[in-house]
Amino acid sequence: MKDENSQLRVLVVNYEFPPLGGGGGVATYDLAVEWIREAQVDVITSSYRGLPSFEIMDNINVYRVKIFFRKSRDETSFFSMLSYLPMAFFKAIQLCRKNRYSVINTHFAVPSGPLGYILGRLFRIPNVLSLHGGDIYDPSKKLSPHRSFFFRRAVRFLLNHADRIVAQSSNTRDNALRYYKPEKDISIIPLAFHPPEIPAVSRRDLEIDENDFILITIGRLIKRKAIDTIIRSLGRINYANIKLLIMGDGPERENLARLAEEMHLTDRVTFLGYVSNERKYGYLAVSNLFVLTSLHEGFGIVFMESMYCGLPIVCTNHGGQVDFLEDGENALLIDVGDVDACAEAIVRFYEDRELYADCSVNNRNKVKRFYAENVAKEYITLFNNVRKV
Repeated sequence: MKDENSQLRVLVVNYEFPPLGGGGGVATYDLAVEWIREAQVDVITSSYRGLPSFEIMDNINVYRVKIFFRKSRDETSFFSMLSYLPMAFFKAIQLCRKNRYSVINTHFAVPSGPLGYILGRLFRIPNVLSLHGGDIYDPSKKLSPHRSFFFRRAVRFLLNHADRIVAQSSNTRDNALRYYKPEKDISIIPLAFHPPEIPAVSRRDLEIDENDFILITIGRLIKRKAIDTIIRSLGRINYANIKLLIMGDGPERENLARLAEEMHLTDRVTFLGYVSNERKYGYLAVSNLFVLTSLHEGFGIVFMESMYCGLPIVCTNHGGQVDFLEDGENALLIDVGDVDACAEAIVRFYEDRELYADCSVNNRNKVKRFYAENVAKEYITLFNNVRKV
């Protein structure tokens, strides 16, 4: 049995954690559920209506603090993120006084970064700052930190005062170096992925025609995801049996639905909204092709989910996904906003069955390197290197 003082204790600081938010929260959970095999893991995150202030989720202690101005599970505002800092600060102080944490793992430089920094300094706990991409570079947002002189300086300060910096991809690392010029090295540890159980579901169960070639995209319906590019490309494809499923919700849903109506594609575009994890994999299992035309992705856990289901991928060539998606090997990559190229890539997968089959097999094999148990070990090694016993 481990000595109490030698046990690894991790405080995770992340303003989003399932069921709130997107891939960053899911990836944090996927790591934490592996860490608990050899560590105590406490998470301090934000709450939303109907969620308990405390619960034990798969042996992870999850503390949720009230925040303001959040209107949905999928999307949060700038002011909502800011409110997380003071609300979480008081709960974090209580936890740090009660527990002798070995390390703090702060996810997202903005907005979680300042809290991880302050806690680390107050209690002399090593702080590992994990960058997810959109927290330091989001080309769709006017308030993205990389555009602001003040926020660039603030993020640079947080980077320089973290004990370790981890980026989820080479693209995220490169953006950190380009815009913030930190004086510290940045390690790359990819997002973790847990192989799911695929439900036994048929197209008939999901009311999908057996003869349709189904495109699926998953994510929060926000401008950065640029889902309008997929809809516009569908309008340039003459095969009427190529149809699109859009999974997720967010502020752009009305605009996207209006676009589909204006382009007379309502019979080929279906908005699924927010669905359960099991149902998500059911749709992935019966789909043919995953498409994501984001302006930028820090990594994109949805790529892992699609790869596991054997789907070839069409996506943009700007972001962390280029670390593991190679044009012609397991995906077709296009320039951001290139509607014609997106349409051509979709049709190519539809017509070229050999390319389709090769990319499908390659994705099933390639996703194994991102299994959570392997990624979690990289973090545990890093934590043990910086911890103070």
